[in-house]
Amino acid sequence: MVQRADINSVLSDIRSLRSQMMQNQQIQQDQSVRGRIDGPRQVPGTQETQEVPSFSDMLGKAVNNVNELQQNTSELRTAYEMGDPNVDITRVMIAAQKSSVSFEALTQVRNRVVRAYEDIMNMPI
Repeated sequence: MVQRADINSVLSDIRSLRSQMMQNQQIQQDQSVRGRIDGPRQVPGTQETQEVPSFSDMLGKAVNNVNELQQNTSELRTAYEMGDPNVDITRVMIAAQKSSVSFEALTQVRNRVVRAYEDIMNMPI
């Protein structure tokens, strides 16, 4: 018999992920507001050595992340189709939706980058 995830546990997982995202977003907003109001803060005796990643690094990581999500989804689908009792349909569907949403987001980013490049190339000198 295949054990299927209880809908309440899936909803609980979704809610916890959502609250984590909201907390991270709140922390980032607080830091950006504090940085604009107070300016950069440093503790005496320490040096701040944070490197800002380049756009190409960030885009490369995003592409790799989408690729990993799609590979994970493919592996889960194959395992489910082969009858693996440890893989249930809810995990497969959630993974499929994650990979679909991330791919569409990456496509939108690509479209905006291309549009920005075209706008820059069409600017008069």
